[in-house]
Amino acid sequence: QVQLVESGGGLVQPGGSLRLSCAASGSIRRIYTMAWYRQAPGKQRELVANIISGGSTGYADSVKGRFTITRDNVKNAVYLQMNSLKPEDTAVYYCNAQIATVIITGPANYWGQGTQVTVSS
Repeated sequence: QVQLVESGGGLVQPGGSLRLSCAASGSIRRIYTMAWYRQAPGKQRELVANIISGGSTGYADSVKGRFTITRDNVKNAVYLQMNSLKPEDTAVYYCNAQIATVIITGPANYWGQGTQVTVSS
């Protein structure tokens, strides 16, 4: 099977930075789009940023210019560099990837367990 394991969350003051990491492991044949989502208390989960295998990226308007998504196709990993953090960025951040495995040849959707990011003074 496939696992996505996130790391890098925590408590940071407004204006600070954090870097989230997510590594995929298992019987992976190919990883397509990788993305970060977030869910704040009482709100729906929302897309923060995504990156396709070729490297093109997309961002939510609320994080453009502050967050940067990158990926390492050798390590099967995706990263989210978050700068100029604001209290409204507080949420649980989830890694997401569309992955084809050795057994399931078409891409399936996989999620990490989530990592808490809290922006507060």
